[in-house]
Amino acid sequence: PTFGGLDVAVVGVNLRNMESFIQAVQQVEDSNPGLSPLALVRALRRTAGHDDLMTIHFLGASHNLSDTEGLEGSILNATSFSFFDKAIHHIVTDNGEERGVVLAPDGTTVALAPLLLGIESGLKATMEGTEALGIFPLSLGRTLGLSFLSLQDIPPSMRLGPNGCWDNVEQPKVFKLSRPATLATDAVINGGMDGLLLGMHLSKLPASEQPLALSEILRGYYNFTLTEKQGIDAVTSYISPKRRQLSRQLLEPLDLHTEVMTTLTLVWKLEKTEWIAQDSGLGKAVQEGLNTFMHRYLDCPQIIPRCQWGAKASRDTPIPLSLPLKFLYVHHTYEPSVPCLSFSRCSRNMRSMQRFHQEDRGWNDIGYSFVVGSDGYVYEGRGWNHVGRHTRGHNALGYGVSIIGNYTATLPSRHAMDLLQNHLALCAVNGGGLTGNYTIQGHRQVVNYTSCPGDSLFSEIRSWEHFRG
Repeated sequence: PTFGGLDVAVVGVNLRNMESFIQAVQQVEDSNPGLSPLALVRALRRTAGHDDLMTIHFLGASHNLSDTEGLEGSILNATSFSFFDKAIHHIVTDNGEERGVVLAPDGTTVALAPLLLGIESGLKATMEGTEALGIFPLSLGRTLGLSFLSLQDIPPSMRLGPNGCWDNVEQPKVFKLSRPATLATDAVINGGMDGLLLGMHLSKLPASEQPLALSEILRGYYNFTLTEKQGIDAVTSYISPKRRQLSRQLLEPLDLHTEVMTTLTLVWKLEKTEWIAQDSGLGKAVQEGLNTFMHRYLDCPQIIPRCQWGAKASRDTPIPLSLPLKFLYVHHTYEPSVPCLSFSRCSRNMRSMQRFHQEDRGWNDIGYSFVVGSDGYVYEGRGWNHVGRHTRGHNALGYGVSIIGNYTATLPSRHAMDLLQNHLALCAVNGGGLTGNYTIQGHRQVVNYTSCPGDSLFSEIRSWEHFRG
């Protein structure tokens, strides 16, 4: 059936993935020829009821904006209103289900509200010739600041997040968080980063260049295809696996403490929240929170959790590691021999390796601590806290990290090696998993019978800073 231009059978109303949302947006565009992306994103804000004081301050009240008139037949009838309202409106239920989030094709989960606010801010700047003042406050700044403040009585490491798991990555309907939510869940931060990146990009379009349709903006960022010839190293456009790298480039030059404090001051003025202005510990709480944010979301790589790639449970109680460790052992998988370039392919590889390790080798679980794909992500194996089965005689002494592929004669992507050398390792040091003077070694250096991690990759890691012969 079609309701106001929205074919619910096509978009899959009950599925909470990015492609279903994009299809719904495209159907509204197709039924309204000439509709500008700014008018549409404003109408979506109106549908979701996101006219709070700060949003109105930067973007204006959506019900007072003339370019949203006439869209009620496409968006605001009962069925399509319900779809967009449920898709965009962000809440966490009492039982830990996070709503207003969607599963992106790259395996990460994204809150739509901060994403769309960032895009609207950028479109407003470029299409109306105004300054792009609201992009950071609306996409990230307000949520980070309020999350830092609302949880001052708990450790800074718990004031952001958490991540969660979908009930089914093929047909996602329910997303459950791994612990009690903060205001800035991982999905909210992912959506905020994406809104910041796309908003800043759109705000800098030349006057002669018209923005793409909203569905095309979203598809270009989320629905990309990597190939062996056109891997992630060759991609120059904004795509979601690069969100942390690109966000770091945007945020590092800023005085983030001042940016967040300025945002909170505006919140106080608009909402007359006097306790914020009078809180003497505000500056300290913001700095502690920013330190955690920088470590977890900019220094560390995005790690796809076990539940996302479909891991089976360990066959025995995992043995805890004694942290911090002194070694990082580098492997290649050899089989699978081909680099994985998508979430679906990397997930299949992870399941295949776990099945081989459990059923053929008789191990309790997949052997590696972490596995690096060529899709831009790291995949959780046994993780930060449990002894792996990766480097005989040395499993309790270090993390075993493997890059998917056979690197006897070729190298992994530069991006994959950077994730391992400069992000996963730094994340481990700053998080207390590795000592600051840790040693990198190839598998072959400590186990005689193997050529792992392949001649090419081993030759490469010999030049890395922490490598020891």
